[in-house]
This record gives sequence, structure tokens and C-alpha cells, in this order.
Amino acid sequence: RSGGVAEVIDLSSDDDEESLPFPSTSSVTVAPSSARDVKPYELADVKPLLYPIQPPGCYALVPVKDEDPVPLPLAAEAPRVLPPPRLCRQFWKSGEYVVARRNPDADAPGGRNRLRINPKFLHSNATSHKWAFGAIAELLDNAIDEVNNGATFVRVNKFTNPRDGSPSLLVQDDGGGMDPDALRCCMSFGFSDKQSDAFIGQYGNGFKTSTMRLGADVIVFTQNQKNWTPTRSIGLLSYTFLMETGCDDVLVPTVDYQYDLTTASYTQLLRHNQKLFSSNLAILSKWSPFASEAELLKQFDDIGEHGTKIIVFNLWFNDDGDMELDFNSDKKDILITGAQKKVKTNKHEKLVTQDYIANRLRYSLRAYASILYLRVPDSFRIILRGKDVEPHNVVNDLLYRECVLYKPQIAGLPELSIVTTIGFVKGAPDTDVQGFNVYHKNRLITPFWKVASNSYGKGRGVVGILDASFIKPTHDKQDFEKSVLHQRLENRLKEMTYEYWGLHCHRLGYDNKSLPKASRALYRAKQTGAGSSPASVPHQLLTADVPTSSCVQSSE
Repeated sequence: RSGGVAEVIDLSSDDDEESLPFPSTSSVTVAPSSARDVKPYELADVKPLLYPIQPPGCYALVPVKDEDPVPLPLAAEAPRVLPPPRLCRQFWKSGEYVVARRNPDADAPGGRNRLRINPKFLHSNATSHKWAFGAIAELLDNAIDEVNNGATFVRVNKFTNPRDGSPSLLVQDDGGGMDPDALRCCMSFGFSDKQSDAFIGQYGNGFKTSTMRLGADVIVFTQNQKNWTPTRSIGLLSYTFLMETGCDDVLVPTVDYQYDLTTASYTQLLRHNQKLFSSNLAILSKWSPFASEAELLKQFDDIGEHGTKIIVFNLWFNDDGDMELDFNSDKKDILITGAQKKVKTNKHEKLVTQDYIANRLRYSLRAYASILYLRVPDSFRIILRGKDVEPHNVVNDLLYRECVLYKPQIAGLPELSIVTTIGFVKGAPDTDVQGFNVYHKNRLITPFWKVASNSYGKGRGVVGILDASFIKPTHDKQDFEKSVLHQRLENRLKEMTYEYWGLHCHRLGYDNKSLPKASRALYRAKQTGAGSSPASVPHQLLTADVPTSSCVQSSE
């Protein structure tokens, strides 16, 4: 073993400010590694995947080798005694982070002249997601955005970690995939080219917040045919790796491969040199579910010519010590552990309310995914546990529907007209559900937003749907920014609820005091003749010629 100074290795395969020579394009013989593991804090300098991407053309191709990667030469120094921290598997308690030590040249003159991100930020950034399904929805959004690149499906399923047999989450699509530079942008912070109305994503942060909210680690496999040159890339964002090794910076090991026409096979694509590639590969093989380069590359077998596969592993536990995502209770669904407990009752109205989608979406991913998008392209499929998710249009659940035109006042912008569909949910008033499903660019932001108090039953059973793309959602897409426009919308939806109730509540058996006395007497007579209480009168006994707005679409 050499006693010289350790070479500078960049774990992220990205150039920062050093001028690196172009690597050779000749084949490289890889020596077998020793039994010692590569540890990031033994490197003289390491850089995260956050800064300028290597310009096109600065790559070299080498054949894929079966040998083990080269270990890094170590500087002659006394071994440190540092017991590795053990990662807490409960998400809300896993934010504690201990840095092994700072890199020795971090404060040296002319040393690392850039901003860094502490790995603890991965956890604090992910706390924006209070709900696990909201995090999964971010990954579905990315797949839906790939419809613009030819995607026809997104698959969500359980994946068994081959190392320990633990369940992991698989999200896979057949979109355009990512080239090496695009993968690095995806796994960095704040990079996004999705600025048009055709895309749901826009902040360049959803992938990091969502995956780190679901589990401690995520590995990405992506295949791309950009410029007719197929590439394959693998990247690992691992909170476990960073914590266990005490890194003081976010390191994202990545490796790339490119199709070689001369050999009709994929060969290693070197951004800098073979030693850097081998170092990254060693980390992937140690900290991912796949223990060798061959196992890693095998994951591309079912991707096809282009697409992306995301595996989130070391999934988080809840406060009771149970895995937050439940793959076992329903083989065709993914549930939130403990959230699907139903109240035991013989009352019909409570049973109906518990089974309605407004309550099931809180714990059933299939129910949530069915209403997540206002419109899903006919050619696109959301496949959950091997079975297609059937879209559920809440509008079809409504009785006595009306369309109400809402014009938000936005200074400096052309006048907008937003159509809100409102009605009584089927089964009302026994089905105790109310509120508005508010979408943004076709994506559900607030499901069954209860804007009105239903004291004395007022507003009970009134449900509405609208697309409010004129308001910006929060970064986790589970709420809207609390702007003046948002407050105005809330006030108007409350007014709509009460206005609609005043026009139609008698159809459900309520005594509508806004009607003439003769009409109220007629309804009371019908209710008495039916022998039913006002809250459970059959709908066919409650028809009446009641004036409504000009855009009414009454339906039963």
C-alpha cells in the first residue's frame, strides 16, 4: 500500500472548478480490490452533485469489466475511532445527524470555494410532506409529465430488496428517460426546465422531497436515446450512506453507460477517469440493494428502449414502529398503516360515509390515485400492484348539478372564467361528505376542502369540483399559497355552498324556509305521506319546480 497522499476523488462525477484532463478512450484494466471498503471521509476532497455539469464531449468509453473496482489509496494517518451512527427508521425522529469530521482542506487557502449542503437538509427538506401519499403523488406527477415524451404508463408496486428481503417501493415509467446530465439535474436541487403549462412540476425539488419522505434511500435507473445515442445512468441518493459514513456534504454517486455500435453492447461512459467511475460503482454496490455491477445493469432488462425506474428502499416506519406503507393488507393496493381503521357501527349512514372515496383516499393509494388527475390521457395507464387504476370522476357522483361561473380578479391579467361544478353527493344526506376538490393544472391539490360550516345541517352533502390554475400551490402540492386570491376563492366557494343549499336542500327532505309557504306545506305533506323523516326521504318524492341559475345541468 502506498504511503503517499490520497488523490482527489469526486464522488458525484461532476466538475466544480478544477481543470481535469480528458480521459483516455483506450480500454482500462481494472485491478481487483482489497477487502477494505472505500469511505468518503478518507478522501482529500469530495463534491456533491449540485454544480455545473461536464460539457458534452468530455467522456470516454471503456468496456464493462467484471473485475472489482479499484480501492482508493489512503493517506498515512492514524485510524480514527468513530462508531457509525445508526439511522432511526422512524421518519419524524431520523433528523439527527453526526458529521464524522470536515474534509481537511475545506478551510485551506484556495480550497473548496463553493456552497455546500449538509446531508441533514435531505431530511428537513422532506418534512414538507406530512402525508406519504402526497410524496408518491410527486413521483406520479413526473411520470404524467413524461406523456409529452411518449410515456404510456406508470407502474407502482412493491419491490423486494434482495439484500435483506425488506419491502421497497417501485415507481417505473416508459417515458423518454434521462441522459447523464439530466439525471444529475434531477438529483440536484432547484434544477427544472418545466416552465410551461404542459407540465405539473416546476420547482426542481419534488423528487428529493418525495423520495426522502418515503424512505431513507433511493436508487434511479434511467435509459435515454437522446440524439440517437442510447445511454444508461444510475444514481444513488442515500441518507443511510451519508449518515453511516459521517459525510459533511451531500454526495450522489452516479455511473453512466453508452451504447457502442462497434461492439453492440453498453460500455462504461467515463466523465473523468476510471478511478472515479470505480469509486462511485463501489459505493453503489455497497449501499444499494444490488451488490455488483452485473446486478445493477440487470435492472435495465425490463425498462425497454427508454424509461426510468425508481426504487425507494429502507422505507420509513411510523411512531408505533410499523412500516408506514402497508403492502400486505390488500394485494391490489398500498395502504397507510393504521389509517384504515373503521368505526364499528350498524348505522347505515356512517357505513356509507366511511366507504365513500372522500374518506378512503386518506389511507388507500388506489382511491387517491383514481381522483388525483382531473383528466388522464386515454393512452396513459396508472398501474398499481399490477392492476389499472380506474379514474373516478367525482362529478358523476353528484345529484342536481349546477355549473357556476367564477371570475377571479387578477390585476394586469386578462379576465379569467373558472367553471365550478357543484351538487349533492349521491346518498346525501346519509353520506356526510362535503367540500370542494380543487385542482391545479389538472392535478388535485385539496381534496374535499371544507370551506363552509354545516351547523344545523347547512351545506351537508354539497360537493364541488374546479381547476384553480390561477393560484400557486405550495411546494408539496398539498395546499395552496395563502394569498389574497386564495382567500377570495375560499370566500366565494363558501357563498356557492350556501346559495346552492338555499335553492335545493328541500330535495333532500330539509325544510327550505326560502320557499313559499304553499310549496313548503306540499313538501311536508309528501314527507308525511311517505312516512319518512326529512333526513331520509326517497329522492323521487322530493322533485319540485325550483328556480335555479341559467347554467343548471340537473341530473340524477
